[in-house]
Amino acid sequence: MKTEEFNYDLPERFIAQEPVEPRDHSRLLVLDRSKEELEHRHFYEVADYLRPGDLLVVNDTRVIPARFYAKKLPGGGKIELLLLNKRGDLRWECLVGGSGMKAGRLFDVEKGPQGEVEEVLDGSRRVLRFAQPLEPFFDQAGHTPLPPYIRNYVGDPERYQTVYNRAPGSAAAPTAGLHFTPELLARAQAKGCRLARVELRVGLDTFAPVVEENAEDHHIHREWCQLDESAAEMIRQTKREGGRVIAVGTTTVRTLESACQQSNGPQVQAFCGETGLFITPGYAFRCVDAIITNFHLPKSTLLMLVSAFAGRERILNAYEIAKQKGYRFFSFGDAMLLL
Repeated sequence: MKTEEFNYDLPERFIAQEPVEPRDHSRLLVLDRSKEELEHRHFYEVADYLRPGDLLVVNDTRVIPARFYAKKLPGGGKIELLLLNKRGDLRWECLVGGSGMKAGRLFDVEKGPQGEVEEVLDGSRRVLRFAQPLEPFFDQAGHTPLPPYIRNYVGDPERYQTVYNRAPGSAAAPTAGLHFTPELLARAQAKGCRLARVELRVGLDTFAPVVEENAEDHHIHREWCQLDESAAEMIRQTKREGGRVIAVGTTTVRTLESACQQSNGPQVQAFCGETGLFITPGYAFRCVDAIITNFHLPKSTLLMLVSAFAGRERILNAYEIAKQKGYRFFSFGDAMLLL
């Protein structure tokens, strides 16, 4: 499977630089795999496609203010830190922007604690040890790390959070959920559609394109996720009663399907741990019946995931039609419903 097969042209004007207001007034492209024609709606109409007995599953992770600025000691040269994974009370795996950041190098976080490079990993990744836990400094020293294709956004940082977030830990938002409002969730539940929560801590590698010629050679990023017993039982009940499991976002898809991969037997079981599941065309979905998602980057693992669900040619054709009709792409952009 060639990576180039998941490439498409996207002029910069299609990349959304700010969110639509209100949240649920973004556009919604509906791709029903049983039909030939696409439907063009608004996101507040997504409840029209939900049925009594369906289960809407969301990723309730919260984006942490994971970007910090610091100065090297000695010398005072400026560096930038981007938190990726916590490795204990004082240690974090980070991306470090700046030269000379070798093991043992000290630095001073602006409005925060001192730290030291403990271990050099590949590229710009480092394991850093801080003199104090970093979480108490999030509000005063941290900055929300928007994706690199969003430039100069000065709006409310909470617009890069879902309305149902509650579990801090992600470096990027589960963006399919950004379209929901409390009122829209209430409408869905009033129709008899239940709501379940999972957690996947989204890493910045979610934005990284696949660079290998053959997609199978790509080493996908690992992310921590959790499906608790309460959510697992809701899924099992939905399946028993003939309802659909509708995943809000590719991070939710990855969590649910990872739990299935780890389960002993045909039914999904609770799961907590890291996942390295790479979903590409040919994958047999065991849990997810429908997906709400945004439009994804060319050559990305997320584009491969939705292609596995709906078919590569159908997805790429839908993307071309979306461009013709002026849809907005990526994190602050419009949405798709894959049925």
